[in-house]
This record gives sequence, structure tokens and C-alpha cells, in this order.
Amino acid sequence: MKQGLLATAAIAASLALAGCATSPGYGNSGYGNSGYGGGYNNRPANCYDCGTVTRIEAVGGNTNPNIAGPLIGGVVGAVAAKELARRNTDSSGRRNVAIGAGAVGGAVAGNAIQNRVEGSGQYNVHVRMQDGRTTVVSQSDLGGIQEGAYVRVQNGRAYVY
Repeated sequence: MKQGLLATAAIAASLALAGCATSPGYGNSGYGNSGYGGGYNNRPANCYDCGTVTRIEAVGGNTNPNIAGPLIGGVVGAVAAKELARRNTDSSGRRNVAIGAGAVGGAVAGNAIQNRVEGSGQYNVHVRMQDGRTTVVSQSDLGGIQEGAYVRVQNGRAYVY
């Protein structure tokens, strides 16, 4: 029984220590960074379409304040709340509170819908490619891209790599 327990402990210790070993190609591989999450260490050596984001510019988009969405949403919310309150309560105070809450909720929903329909604009993503070239791609969403991120540019769009 003790031998089985010792063998199990020895195997567990071996596996734990194996997880600490440095994999070939990582660590001090000539990029000047040997720490965990070394950034450059995980990058392919010859990726023609890969590079680092140097700048992100927000361009376009609607700069006018949203009026139609919140207004229409508020009216629809108030009417719906009035109908529900009319059916479910006899108190005029509760009806008024329900109508007010419906109008506010409808206005918030209408604003969100208008923002989604009109979009938030475009982004120009400036990328310095691995071979020294620079390129700019325009896209409607960033998909997690930040300045300094390593990306792959394909089909006129940058993707986190």
C-alpha cells in the first residue's frame, strides 16, 4: 500500500516539475525577452501579413445627438405600460408610475437601438508589418485590437493573432 502511494506521489511530482520546463524555441530566443508572455516569442518568424498596431483612429460616425430613437421608444414604452397598468391595477398612482417607468425604459431602449442601427463609425488601424512596411486598414469594429497588439492583416481587415 505504501509503495503504491509513494509511486503515485513520485509520478505527480514528476508531472508537476515537467510543467516548469522551458519549451524549445521559447525563453531566451534572440528577441531579448525571456519572461513569461514574452510577446515576440509566440510570433511566427516569417509572417508576411503580420505586424504590430501602431495607432488606431476613430473616424466617421454620427456626431448628431440621438433624438428620434429615444423619443419614439419613450412613446411606445409609455403606451405599452399604460395598457398593462390599466389591466393590472385599479390605483391611478400605480398607473402613473408604470407609465413613467415605461417611458424611461422605452427611451433607453430606443436610444440603444438607434445607436446600433447607425453604428459607431469606422476605425483606421495603422499596422507596422514585420518586414517594415506600414499599412492602414479601415474597419467598423476593433474586435479586441489595441495599440501595440500583434495582428494579421487579411482581406482588408486586421485580426488579433
